Amino acid sequence: MSTLAPRAVVVSRRSELDELLARHGTRAAADYYLRQRGRDLDEVAKRHAALNAALTAAGAAIPADWRRGHIDREDLPRFLFGPEDIVIAVGQDGLVANVAKYLDGQPVIGVDPEPGRNPGVLVRHSAKALRGLLHKRNTEQRTMVSARLDDGQELMGLNEVYFGHVGHQSARYTLTTQGGERERQSSSGVVVGTGTGATGWCSSIALERAGAPELPAPLAHEVCWFVREAWPSPATGATLTSGRLGGDERLELACEGERLVVFADGLESDRLELAWGQRVSIGVAERRLNLVV
Repeated sequence: MSTLAPRAVVVSRRSELDELLARHGTRAAADYYLRQRGRDLDEVAKRHAALNAALTAAGAAIPADWRRGHIDREDLPRFLFGPEDIVIAVGQDGLVANVAKYLDGQPVIGVDPEPGRNPGVLVRHSAKALRGLLHKRNTEQRTMVSARLDDGQELMGLNEVYFGHVGHQSARYTLTTQGGERERQSSSGVVVGTGTGATGWCSSIALERAGAPELPAPLAHEVCWFVREAWPSPATGATLTSGRLGGDERLELACEGERLVVFADGLESDRLELAWGQRVSIGVAERRLNLVV
């Protein structure tokens, strides 16, 4: 057992105001840009202030004898989390999904800087409640989805993983189900999602598709999969377009084109790339997210 003091790692992302200032240089220029489009800088300034207030409160809640760190979402692929870390995600629900893929059992506390504005599915706590949660934590296990290449590379997601063309053009591949059914397809890609992500991308696909499988419950140890806009042709089919996977079941996709990729939870910059003939299998991950509830 480690004798190191816990390390509280605060994760956040740049606010909308930060992004506007990075693009336009000054508040005056950003304000002019928004007003020309019928928008107001005050709205994003208030959200910026709320985020900063939550970050300040989170920092004050961390015990003085604990180690601490603060990382921006864009730097997550280059950050090494330790086994003693307690992760504090301050922002929207998607921020918890962004950090989950880089963890291995560390507890995550989701802090909502604007209660009532965000759904609060994963960021359930106010900054004021953080001090007590750091000392006494109840967690629930959230299922994750994994994608493994045939060369051993692996990528995980909390909401979903996407397989398709890097430019979102038609992707060509062969799909093989757990039951051994096989079909060569050309489509806009394949989405495999968990119960946590079932309220997002997979839900929007299922709503528009007759006969879609029932989506997994939030804590179910299952994932669902959907082929997006499969195109039938003399060389490709469109009959195997959705299903569910549980336990050690896997969906296999064999690349038959160039520049196909797999990424998770919208982070396209952190992805796996497939060459022609390479295979990826997707299913329930062995790891789970320890979400503090």
